[in-house]
Amino acid sequence: MPLKPFDHRVRVYFEDTDAGGIVFYANYLKFFERARTEWLRSFGFGQQTMRDETGLIFVVASTAVRYLQSARLDDELRITVEPRDVGRASMGFFQQAWRGDALLTEGEIRIGCVDALTLKTSRIPQAILSAIPQ
Repeated sequence: MPLKPFDHRVRVYFEDTDAGGIVFYANYLKFFERARTEWLRSFGFGQQTMRDETGLIFVVASTAVRYLQSARLDDELRITVEPRDVGRASMGFFQQAWRGDALLTEGEIRIGCVDALTLKTSRIPQAILSAIPQ
């Protein structure tokens, strides 16, 4: 049975919108990033702590996003996170942005683990891999 996606709520602020009061398309990637960060935090791992303790960070390697409907100023959105492909050095996610029952945006995002100084690919810490439900 598939796991229920992780949910993170965000409110659309003026700074998230364009001149027409509609969420600027690139800001959905920010919403997705925040949700992945909170997903990781839900397992007890903060990104700054990971960098401080291991010297590793996550970087976005690729994105593919579909825009279906627009979000507007003051909307409350539910951003979902579903890990789909967890490897030794990268993870793939399927994410969606919802307003109520309306699907607004969905995307596939791949992140990689790298050394913060050299940006060379590194293995994801085993503690994180072990914490992720599979």
